[in-house]
Amino acid sequence: MKKAAIIPLRKGSKGILGKNKKKMVGRPLFTWVLTEAIFSDLDLVYVFTDDTEIIEYVEREYHWTTKVKALLRAEENANDTASTESVMIEFSKKIDQDYTILCLLQATSPLTLAANINASLEKITKDSFDSALSVVKTHRFTWNTDGTPHNYDVFNRPRRQDFDGLLVENGAVYCTTKEAFLQSNNRVSGSIGLIEMPEETLMEIDSLSDWNIIENLLIERQKTMKVSQRIQYLVLDVDGVFTDGSVYYNEDGEMAKKFDMRDGMGLEILRENNVEVVVLTSENSKVVAQRMKKLKIENVFLGVKDKYSFLKQFLEIKNSSFEFVAYVGDDVNDLSNICSCGWSFSPANAMNIIKAHADIVLKNNSGNGAIREVCEVIMKYNKRYERV
Repeated sequence: MKKAAIIPLRKGSKGILGKNKKKMVGRPLFTWVLTEAIFSDLDLVYVFTDDTEIIEYVEREYHWTTKVKALLRAEENANDTASTESVMIEFSKKIDQDYTILCLLQATSPLTLAANINASLEKITKDSFDSALSVVKTHRFTWNTDGTPHNYDVFNRPRRQDFDGLLVENGAVYCTTKEAFLQSNNRVSGSIGLIEMPEETLMEIDSLSDWNIIENLLIERQKTMKVSQRIQYLVLDVDGVFTDGSVYYNEDGEMAKKFDMRDGMGLEILRENNVEVVVLTSENSKVVAQRMKKLKIENVFLGVKDKYSFLKQFLEIKNSSFEFVAYVGDDVNDLSNICSCGWSFSPANAMNIIKAHADIVLKNNSGNGAIREVCEVIMKYNKRYERV
């Protein structure tokens, strides 16, 4: 049984320009649902878009998984009038209907979790429905346009706890069998199962105010999911953490960066105490590679833009999770990990948005003892897990 998903994206967006590529909590919007799809029970996840920049990004950033593919979508099916069903039909033909279950995921629903995707798939694989969709239970009272109540008696207003409420589509997840889709050409048909998602997932991103609300919800969700354990991994950004963020150039390109020698000693002491050091940076720098080799750090990953997804898969390989990680970052592309890891630190001179969400704002600046300070905090913290 092959379970495939389509994430349809288009280049044009009138409400918010470049919406799908715009950074939400430091990552392009579409990567939130893509990451959850990667770590779900789906077998393949297709990003289907007319935006070649997104295709290049997907091919570059998700090389570590065979689960993700990017396909070019026809221009005539990427305008304002094209229906989602027409996009699904085009996609289905393009992959020669090579799936048993087709799952439609929406990038504009970044609060979707792998558990929601899996629950929808199970409605078909375990409960034998032909299709499934995600809904939200709302306890709002609704009215008809003629001024009559739709779902309650105005003279017998029920208490919230006694009111069953309404189930409303939130547009996040749809699943269908191939047979049902080919027969109906519709995202859901036949016997339809429902899976409930939290009420906040009912919001759609149509304006910048919607964007800001959902971004704050996403930040708070990640922070609420935090659990602290003994720190096993220290994950570090480079520019603005190891260094002060300055880069020296000559006519041949990058020439030098300044590192603090005291940081290196702190990292050596950490490794001696069974804390693994990981370097994760969006830059692809020979200078950084040389410095990390000198420090004998084995886990060095250069040129990583989607740090959240990459760290998630690294930890899965290690049979670990975010709760065992201390993360140090300084800028917006670190924000997702700052909000998700068991402990997060920002140098004193980090960007304000990072300092606002980090667990600990350090006394020292980047490139001037910040990492050494983190090492000392971790050593002190981990002592509580030592056997007496």
